[in-house]
Amino acid sequence: MNGFSGFTDDCLGSVVQPTVPIVEEPIDDDWYPAIDPARLRREHRLADTAKVTPERLRAAILAALIAVDNDLGAWAMQQTAQGHASLADVPARRFDGESRLVIAFHRAIGALTKVELIEKARDLDTSPAGDRDAAALDPSIGELRRDAVHAIRDILGSTRTNIELI
Repeated sequence: MNGFSGFTDDCLGSVVQPTVPIVEEPIDDDWYPAIDPARLRREHRLADTAKVTPERLRAAILAALIAVDNDLGAWAMQQTAQGHASLADVPARRFDGESRLVIAFHRAIGALTKVELIEKARDLDTSPAGDRDAAALDPSIGELRRDAVHAIRDILGSTRTNIELI
């Protein structure tokens, strides 16, 4: 006897719902390479869909795409005017079968997506311990932004450093 009147042991089943794989559609653009959210999750340790929902990830990727396009838009139009139909078509060395420009583009998008997610995860009503944890993220955010800037400069063919005379 299981304690539930009218129920037999074989009809109770599991109370844990089976997990349904989440399919996140790639984000396409006519000129820039498609962004695969599943790939981005793997590369940037964002697999926990409870913390980073598909909707949050998609919004962060779109914000990163806008930021990268702000930096590359004029250059991309010049490349299009020269007859290159996409970033992958711009002549560049290839590593592991992929254009170095496409590799750099994915680095920039990944870094800026993660920055967007980290910054948005901070809450206005954090505890003192939460404030310390948020402060610990600042170097990470700075490093991710630096990685994105380096990737964008690699695409533009400019140097990674700025030197100013004092």
